[in-house]
Amino acid sequence: MSSSRPMSAHFDSDKLSSPLAGKVAAAARLLADIADAHAPAVFANSLGAEDMVLTDLILRGGLAIEIFSLDSGRLPQETHALMQDIRRHYGLRLKLFYPRHDLIEEYTANHGINAFFDSVELRRACCQVRKVEPLRRALAGKRAWITGMRAQQAPSREALPLRQFDATNGLMKFNPLVEWSEQDVWAYLRGTGVPYNALHDRGYPSIGCAPCTRAIAAGEDLRAGRWWWESADTKECGLHRSPLVTLGTSTQANIDEGDVKARSTGRSQSADTKECGLHRIPVSVRTTLPENADESTLAAALRSA
Repeated sequence: MSSSRPMSAHFDSDKLSSPLAGKVAAAARLLADIADAHAPAVFANSLGAEDMVLTDLILRGGLAIEIFSLDSGRLPQETHALMQDIRRHYGLRLKLFYPRHDLIEEYTANHGINAFFDSVELRRACCQVRKVEPLRRALAGKRAWITGMRAQQAPSREALPLRQFDATNGLMKFNPLVEWSEQDVWAYLRGTGVPYNALHDRGYPSIGCAPCTRAIAAGEDLRAGRWWWESADTKECGLHRSPLVTLGTSTQANIDEGDVKARSTGRSQSADTKECGLHRIPVSVRTTLPENADESTLAAALRSA
C-alpha cells in the first residue's frame, strides 16, 4: 500500500451521518459476501464518484475482489490522472483493458477517427469496439461483477435492483450503491478523503470518453452531458444492455437463487433515458425456472427465452 495514507478497515464514522453510516455498513457487508460467495468477483471501476466509493470500501476491507477499468483510448486526461492518484493513494495498480487494435484500425479506416458524430449506428459501433468487447474479456471466467450504478442517476435506473443475473456474460451482477443518493456519495468521498476525478468540480457529474462528454448546465439531467449531440432516446452503448433477472431484494449476496422467483427487470426505455448501454435493461425477458436453478441454468433459460 502507498505510504501516503495508511489503510484501515475502519474509519471515523462521526464524519458521516447516521443514515449514511448505515448505508456504508450495508455496502461493506454486501461486498464481503460477494467476495466469499461469488469468487472470483470483479469490480468494473469506471472512475466516477460512485466507483471511488466502492474502490475505497473494497480496499479498506482487504477484500478479494479484483478492480479493473476500461481504457477506451479516448478518455479525458483527468481520468488518466485519477488512475495515477489511485496508485499513489492506495498503492493499487488498476488492471486496464484496452480495445483490440485491429478492431480500432478497421473502424477508423472504414469510417474515420470521429465517425461517432455522424450517426447513432456509428457511435454505437465505436462503443462496441472501445467498451463492450473489452468488458467481455474482463468478465470472462468470473462469477460476479460489481458496478457503481445508483437508482437516482437516471429515470431508466429507477427500478435498478441490488442484484441481478447477467445472462449475456453468464454471471451475477451487483449494484451495492443502488439506494445511495448523490449527496451520500459526496459526503462519503469528502468525509474520508478519497480521491476523485477533477472534472466533477467543473460540472461533469457523469464522465465517459472525452469527445462524448460535456459539462452540464444548472437544472439539466445528471447524464445530459453524455453523447450530448444525440436525441435523448438513443443514449446507450451496450455495456449494460443484456438480459438481466432480478434475484430478490436482500442485501446479502449468498442467497440461493432457487429461493427466489426470477423475474425480468426489463423496462421499455423512455425518451429521457441517459444510458450508455453497459447497464441498459431490454424489453421484458420472462421465463419459468426450477426451484433449484443455479447460475448456468439461469443463463441457459434466458438465452432460449
